Amino acid sequence: MILLLFILIPFLAGCLSFIFKGDAVKSLALISTIATLAVTGYVTATTADAIYFSMQWLPVLGAELNVMGDGMSLMLSLLVALVMVVIVISNWNKPVEKTSAYYGLMLLSQAGITGVFLANDALLFYFFWELALIPVYFLCSQWGGEKRIKVTFKFFVYTFVGSLMMLSAIILLASKSPAANPYAWSNIVLAGSMLSPIEQQWVFWLIFLAFAVKMPVFPFHTWQPDTYEQSSTPVTIILSALMVKMGIFGVVRWLLPVLPDAATFWSDTVIILSVIGIVYASLLAIVQTDLKKLVAYMSIAHMGLMCAAAFAYTQVGMHGLMVQMFNHGINITGMWLIISMIENRYGTRDMRQLGGMATVAPHITIAFVILAFSNIALPLTSGFVGEFMLFNGIFQSQSPYNITYVVIAGLSIILGAYYVLNMVLKTAFGHVVVAGNNKDMTLNESIAMALIIALVLFLGVYPKPLLDLTQSAAMMMIP
Repeated sequence: MILLLFILIPFLAGCLSFIFKGDAVKSLALISTIATLAVTGYVTATTADAIYFSMQWLPVLGAELNVMGDGMSLMLSLLVALVMVVIVISNWNKPVEKTSAYYGLMLLSQAGITGVFLANDALLFYFFWELALIPVYFLCSQWGGEKRIKVTFKFFVYTFVGSLMMLSAIILLASKSPAANPYAWSNIVLAGSMLSPIEQQWVFWLIFLAFAVKMPVFPFHTWQPDTYEQSSTPVTIILSALMVKMGIFGVVRWLLPVLPDAATFWSDTVIILSVIGIVYASLLAIVQTDLKKLVAYMSIAHMGLMCAAAFAYTQVGMHGLMVQMFNHGINITGMWLIISMIENRYGTRDMRQLGGMATVAPHITIAFVILAFSNIALPLTSGFVGEFMLFNGIFQSQSPYNITYVVIAGLSIILGAYYVLNMVLKTAFGHVVVAGNNKDMTLNESIAMALIIALVLFLGVYPKPLLDLTQSAAMMMIP
């Protein structure tokens, strides 16, 4: 029953937010996110084995309100809760139009994303998948840049078409099951084994394309850079730190176990697309002058590496994937916060108009450098352990091209170091190019950034808690 609190607290708070006004809405959002983090943290820290809760939901369809918290689900729920606290704190002193709707939609998106990670019923999984999309669509279209309507429409079309494809696959799989609850995870897995080889092939693509759009994987990534650029910073964080994890989580929880033969058959194809995306996104990041677009392409490269490791189908790769889902969420959240601080102070994200920030804002610069190091997987930062395991997993795959994959994907280390360190150099060092308000971090920004930096350094030096949390889930996926 306690798992439902992960969803109910932000859902109820989100509904109430539409009634509250002004600072009361911010207070409600802060209280609810901290309460969710406290409950999630307590359950994650005290639960040794997977926990379940199930009750009737749509008996006429055989669907249940069936949720499960294993190491991976609890870890991702904790990530969502933590990131939402950071978002609310960092945004505390920033004016927002239609405050009630803004925070209400953010909390509803939190409930939807958390539900995706906990759902143990395919129809419930789809319900939360859409519940997460709808408030984010309105957040993108109502608060953002001048081109927000156009790019949000593209984002919605991509994701909605993918969702319909996934729904058709879920219905087909459920129709193959004779059980009274055909949408339960175990029965969906059984139904997948009953499909003919040809059926498995096209059902695989129906499901995979929905997840590929969400991650996103090349060539289904074109909605992402513009959407990130046009969205407000809190919404961009939700998209890049949390929603993209829905895609890779779907692959691990719902695609690989349900259609293992088709996944094996198409693994080289998916890895090739992922590796192309890694190099392609890295090269595009090098030529960017807009900070938001650079980080957007950096995120595509990171997600491509995770997707490749998932389809390498090795235990160390799967374990590293689970670890890196959490670490990437923390790292990219911190990076977006830094970019927001820069834009708010200097009125631009163009690196050609920036420079000398270290002189006037040393605390922002120190945090920027630490996060840059973590995003290029420097040892003693949280990005290192997971990325090392991902490359190790791809190298250990049974594909005859495993070494080729590792070598090409490894280019991202060199390219990533180039564009990330170049970004820091042009933004933080040299002469002051553009005048700003020259203020260092405010109190709320310092609190939010301290949480991020503490995790980056702690998990870089001592990643054992995260490794232990996800080990059993990785071993169940790859015995």
